[in-house]
Amino acid sequence: MSERKLKYPRISPEPYKHMLALGHYVNAESGLEHNLLGFVELRASQLNGCHFCIEMHAHDLEKSNETPERIAGLADWRDSSLYTQRERAALAFAEAVTNIQEGHVPDAVFDEVRAHFTEKETVDLAWAVAQINAWNRMGIIFQPEFRKPAAK
Repeated sequence: MSERKLKYPRISPEPYKHMLALGHYVNAESGLEHNLLGFVELRASQLNGCHFCIEMHAHDLEKSNETPERIAGLADWRDSSLYTQRERAALAFAEAVTNIQEGHVPDAVFDEVRAHFTEKETVDLAWAVAQINAWNRMGIIFQPEFRKPAAK
């Protein structure tokens, strides 16, 4: 078996810095709610099977005082009443953008996002989904291990 755990941030730092900058924009400057983004990132990571990202985003949501029920129930969000309409629209959008092998984002999904998000929020949500999908692919390729930060 080949060694997959290449230290890609050190080997190719420029693209990594740009990804971090996009992440900073999405998380700190877009105005989208922190936990909404966390759920979108976690759901895309679940669909992509990126174990590092799944653990990291679940941990981040725990730190943000999300309930264990909402975190654990995310894979079944469609059959749950635990998520707001805005969150549900974002999750459907994230799934449609992530599962592009099933085709383009359906009009009904896009229309639902537009009913709950401004134009800018819609574009920023698309950047957020594109970003997590790129991170997921790097995680799937290089298989890093998530280590929970020590409690402070």
